[in-house]
Amino acid sequence: MAIRRFITGGGVSRPLFVFPLLIYSLFILLSYGAKASYQNEVTNVGAIVVITSRIGKEEKTAMEIAAQKFNDSSKSRKVSLNFLASNMDPSKVASAAEELIEVKKMDAIVGMHSWQEAALVANVGERARVPVLSFAAPAITSPFIQLRWPFLIRMANNASAEVKCIADIVRGCNWRRVIVIYEEDAYGGDSGMSTLFAEALQNFDAEIDYSLILPPLSSLSDSEGFLHRELLKLQKTTRCRVFVVLRSSLPMVTNLFRKAKNVGLVGGESAWIIPDSITSLLDSADKSVLSSMEGAIGIKTHYDSFSKSYKEFSDQFQDKFKANYPHEVISNPGVYALRAYDSISIITEAIERMTGDKNSTQLLGNILSSHWSGLSGDLRFEGRELTQAPLFKIMYVAGNRSSEIDIWTPEHEEDRNSNETWPHLTRVPGGWEMPTPSKPLRIIVPGNHPFEQFVKVDSSNKPSGFCIDIFYGVLNNSLNNRDDLRRLHYEFVPSNGTFDELIALVSNKIYDGIVGDLTIQSNRSKLVDFTQPYIESSLVMIVPAKPDPSAWLFMKPFSGTLWLLTLVSLLYTMFMVWFLEHKSNDEFKGSFKEQISTILWFAFCSLFFANREKINSNLTRVVVVVWFFLVFVLTSSYTANLSSMLTIQRQDNGVTINSLKKENLKVGYLKGNFFRKYLVEGLRFTSTNIKPLNREVEFKREFESKDGIDVALLELPYAKVFLQKYCKGYTSIPANYRFGGFGFAFQKGSPLAREFSEAILRISENGVLYELENKWLNPSNGCPDPNVANSDYTEGLGPKRFWVLFAIFFSTSTGCFLLSLFRLSLKNFPRSQVANQVNATQRNHSSTGPKVAGVALAASFYGKLRGRARFHPEGGSSSSSYISTDHRVN
Repeated sequence: MAIRRFITGGGVSRPLFVFPLLIYSLFILLSYGAKASYQNEVTNVGAIVVITSRIGKEEKTAMEIAAQKFNDSSKSRKVSLNFLASNMDPSKVASAAEELIEVKKMDAIVGMHSWQEAALVANVGERARVPVLSFAAPAITSPFIQLRWPFLIRMANNASAEVKCIADIVRGCNWRRVIVIYEEDAYGGDSGMSTLFAEALQNFDAEIDYSLILPPLSSLSDSEGFLHRELLKLQKTTRCRVFVVLRSSLPMVTNLFRKAKNVGLVGGESAWIIPDSITSLLDSADKSVLSSMEGAIGIKTHYDSFSKSYKEFSDQFQDKFKANYPHEVISNPGVYALRAYDSISIITEAIERMTGDKNSTQLLGNILSSHWSGLSGDLRFEGRELTQAPLFKIMYVAGNRSSEIDIWTPEHEEDRNSNETWPHLTRVPGGWEMPTPSKPLRIIVPGNHPFEQFVKVDSSNKPSGFCIDIFYGVLNNSLNNRDDLRRLHYEFVPSNGTFDELIALVSNKIYDGIVGDLTIQSNRSKLVDFTQPYIESSLVMIVPAKPDPSAWLFMKPFSGTLWLLTLVSLLYTMFMVWFLEHKSNDEFKGSFKEQISTILWFAFCSLFFANREKINSNLTRVVVVVWFFLVFVLTSSYTANLSSMLTIQRQDNGVTINSLKKENLKVGYLKGNFFRKYLVEGLRFTSTNIKPLNREVEFKREFESKDGIDVALLELPYAKVFLQKYCKGYTSIPANYRFGGFGFAFQKGSPLAREFSEAILRISENGVLYELENKWLNPSNGCPDPNVANSDYTEGLGPKRFWVLFAIFFSTSTGCFLLSLFRLSLKNFPRSQVANQVNATQRNHSSTGPKVAGVALAASFYGKLRGRARFHPEGGSSSSSYISTDHRVN
């Protein structure tokens, strides 16, 4: 009955009324409890730092400031920091990180300055699915790194930017060889930085000359003794003095600099470059440390130290740091403190954006999606690594402090050099040990040269010759501001090895350089540094001279047109002399046959300036003088061109490189140089057809031998020397194959190669090199230049080259001829008719007109010319109209 009433609603039932209220109350209670739990949620962050070091102290202080700031501002979530000291080997760090995650329930891990530690902790974080923020990154980023460690976030860039910055400093200072120094990590490596650095140096033809590998400082029982021995070994091994510390701890670098300064490797021409991990700590380093690093160049991560947020953080940091570490003198925050602060700020910012309960995957996603400006720079991740390329400040250590001299950016790495970028530096070290009296340059010279004009060593081992004189000329014309080459300390060491063997000795640092006739080649330039070539070099063929078979060679110096024009000029001269002289000169009178004989003999004698006939007329003398000048020019040109043609006919044997190979002729070459490989591999000669010869006289002996050589292939300077002695029996034919020229060689990276090159250019410009070449190499008188091509003289001279001379001759001769005709016409004109005409004209005209004046002037002129009468306009004369006692034509 009651049940039915309850169901049917017959009246209000009390249990039915209370049930909804109970359900609503329970919902409110559960919601409030969940909210209370959400508002009190704490995120545990484990920090692995070296608390006893300066870096660890800065990082711990900065993290605490960031956590405290978040806890004070956030009412719903809190952050709890748990610090773990990492001054232990990486395997123990990994086990400690595992304890933090599994026992202390850490929600995130930050810290780790070595990539080995970061990788091991990342393995732990991957298994526990806990985000790991690392302050370290590998030198070379693998494309599979995020697949292997998906919960690893790198709060740092790889080493590529830092390595490029160091390499750019090396390039800007024109250093070509460097010594790399690094302290091994716990696994005995350098994390690949040496490989990365070597690749960066190759971009501008620089390379690593020596690697000084240092074990971890903690593994050395006598670190000072070890460093001293290694530095002395380095000092004896190489002259390179550019030291690049790629990675090391500050205590190791401090000991290294102190020992290097004791052995003389700091200062002078030595240059030191220190990495970001060391330079960033110099502000807080002891003054004695800075003093030992005097002159070093360092790189330091650039950050904005003038922003409002930085100044606020800096004030908080200094107060807290002084309170926690009162014995520390310097309390300014460094880049490590800024990066640690930003790491905690990233975590707290990610926590703020979380919804619901703690979730490691959501926390990881929020961290990776962060994009805001932190104290250390722009914070944005791509591929679980910071995307912003770091900027570096280039610092210079001087006067117990480091000062900024430039800011390096990857975009402008190719636009700088030491002179423009660092004007505050008084000098850039040479980066190479300059020779001293106790340790002079050891320079090799060829001890037994086949051509003694280049290098000759006497019984006292004193060298002389063309190459040695160039070396002395370079020293005397040096204008180097850093270390004048005139004060260069050196000693010559004669050696009888081949040039390739000598180059190997220099490349292996047994000797410092080579002075001699060393041909510059691409394969050799990989082993040594060559100077500017001091003489050109090309392939020349020496062949026996052959006489000209043509009997009409004497006609070839002039073209047919010029011969014809010369004959016409001769005949014209004959006619002119006869015409001007035969009436007044008894030597040109007589019968027609006698006159022809005389004028022919006069003309042909004039070709040799041997005529003896007396000349009376001044006009004839003018004609003869112009003819003599024409004859002189023509005969000189004929002689020169005929000599050249005789020489060229001796050269014109039809010999070419192809004909030598085709006819299997025997070819001789100078033993000991690169020629055998060049002839066989380059020019494709059969090895049985080429013969090496040791001495200059052997070439002549082989030419004269029945089974000897047909052609000698020599470099141009050697051919010049050979033809100095044997030009009358041999001639040269250029083969049109060029080489790099002769130069000196020095060790790779040596600044002497550059300084010698500048001095060689200087003696080339001031004429010293030309004088030395004339002294030692130029052919004697009558010998041709082996470098002159034949085609310049194969054609006879034509009239175009002498048309001005012929024009002067014909115009002068013709002028004299016309003048003579005019004088004859005046002479034959009747004198009485002239006088009568003048008188008649005066009577017919009342005044003197222009015609009378003109006739009188002509008559007066003729009278003066004759020297016998004077005309007067009035018609009278001093005595008579004409007084004439001599009828010769002058």
